Amino acid sequence: MINVVIQNQGKMIKVLVIEDEKNIRENILELLQAENIQGIGASNGKIGVKLAREHKPDLIICDLMMPELDGYGVLTELKNDPKTATIPLIFLTAKETKDDIRKGMNLGADDYLTKPCTPEELLTAIATRLERNKIYIQQYEVERDRAKKLQKRVQELQMVTNTAEELLQKISLELRAPASNIAMALQMLKIAPSDEARERYLKILREENERQIAFLNQLSKLKELLTPENVNLLLLLTQKKN
Repeated sequence: MINVVIQNQGKMIKVLVIEDEKNIRENILELLQAENIQGIGASNGKIGVKLAREHKPDLIICDLMMPELDGYGVLTELKNDPKTATIPLIFLTAKETKDDIRKGMNLGADDYLTKPCTPEELLTAIATRLERNKIYIQQYEVERDRAKKLQKRVQELQMVTNTAEELLQKISLELRAPASNIAMALQMLKIAPSDEARERYLKILREENERQIAFLNQLSKLKELLTPENVNLLLLLTQKKN
């Protein structure tokens, strides 16, 4: 075995080899097998695209010059398919000009190897691309988890907002009753026929005033309790009751 370390992360790595020259394709597949890598062979670009969609390999090695569908066509089809768009691809080509490299990189190729290349060069390229792809995946997972946490926080804040609006509606209803009683008591106080009647209406005013003060004191405490965690607990208890 060649001294190139390829991390398998607990599973066998799959590499798709798209090469129309049979000898080259079989040599690469034998090399992969010797390194405990599962190799999948495709004799042309169309078959390669089909196998990429079926097997979703960890990496693709693709010849550039092929009949029917060349390497550029393979890369374009793979990048246009969400299921295969993120699979790293290494071009294997007998010619390597700046224009070829620029065109391939613009389409999304990850690397170029010029034929003939040594087994160590091929395995090193595979190891490098797999390691970089692993880093990209880790970064993606970190950003995805961060996005999920942000989304959860937004949902919690939305629940707090919705709950606060419901409470405000209830508060409005709660305040209407004493306000209505106070207005009525004031009106009756003006036309009270006796001291006894005035005292009765004053008592109503005092009771409704105390009721409003107590209610406002509860509101100040409610503000401290109205946290996302408490709202979630309140919603959970409500759902269980229903």
